[in-house]
Amino acid sequence: MSIQRVLGFDFGEKRIGVASGQSITCDSNPVITLTSKNNKPDWATIEQLISEWRPDALIVGLPFHLDGSKSEMTERAEKFSRQLEGRFHIPVYTHNEALSSFEAEQFLQDKKKQHNKQDIDKIAAAIIVQNWLEQNT
Repeated sequence: MSIQRVLGFDFGEKRIGVASGQSITCDSNPVITLTSKNNKPDWATIEQLISEWRPDALIVGLPFHLDGSKSEMTERAEKFSRQLEGRFHIPVYTHNEALSSFEAEQFLQDKKKQHNKQDIDKIAAAIIVQNWLEQNT
């Protein structure tokens, strides 16, 4: 099966940024930032997004330290990726997301736009998806 549509996730304990991507055009777009409920992902909304977008694969950003070592958040994001695959039976790929939130903040500052953490998270997800598409399609 070829991968044409993907949904990507910038996982965080409080918020999860979501973005869509297309391998044909090799582009990505921010979709939404979800707020976790009781420190758990908003599975109902994730299910709704998967049903709506019908992705061929899911991409989860893994936050490694700059030296490439894992952090506690890396392990939590890995757990989230396993949960996604177990719940939705869609291939899940992980991607090193080092600096994606920083890139998102820079992007928003360059646009001279007022921004908040919700904007940063969904743009970071789009950066993760874009980088994954460029390296894997």
